[in-house]
Amino acid sequence: MKSLPYNPDSIIVTEEMCDHNGHMNVNYYYQLFDSTYTSFYIDELGFTDDYIKSGFSTFTLEDSIRYLNEFTLDEEVFPSFTLYKANRKLLHFVGILQNKDSELAAIFETVLGHIDLNKRKIVDFPDDKLEHILNIYDAQKAERDISFKIKLHIKDINE
Repeated sequence: MKSLPYNPDSIIVTEEMCDHNGHMNVNYYYQLFDSTYTSFYIDELGFTDDYIKSGFSTFTLEDSIRYLNEFTLDEEVFPSFTLYKANRKLLHFVGILQNKDSELAAIFETVLGHIDLNKRKIVDFPDDKLEHILNIYDAQKAERDISFKIKLHIKDINE
C-alpha cells in the first residue's frame, strides 16, 4: 500500500515495546501514532505553544485503532498520516503503520475538536487558522490514496 502524505521517521520495535506474546504491545501502537502525528500537528498545522497560550487548543473527541498485522522485536515500523477531513470546528486524521514491505499493519483515526480553553467549549477556528488548515488539507487530499474503510466521520468543509 502507498503511504499517506505525511511521513515521519521510521521506528524500530524495541524489547521494551514487546509484550509476553513476543510482539509490539497495543499500548505502543497508540503511543507510536500519537507521538508521530504530533510533529505534523505542531509543525505543519501550527498548533504550537503560542497558539495554546492564545487560549485555544484541540481536544481528542474520538479514536479508533485497527490492528491488522503484528510487529515483532527489531522490525522497522513506517508511520504515515493525512488530514482526512476538516471543517470549521473539527479535524479528522487518519494514520497507518506499515512494515518494510509496505503491508498495512494498523489503522488509526482520531477526531479533534477546536477548543476555547477559557470556556472549555468547541468553537470555530479563526479564519486565518482555518485557511491554513484547508490549504494543507487540499494539498494532502490530492496526494492520498486510501484503500481501506474509514470508520470515523465528520462533516467535511465542502459538504
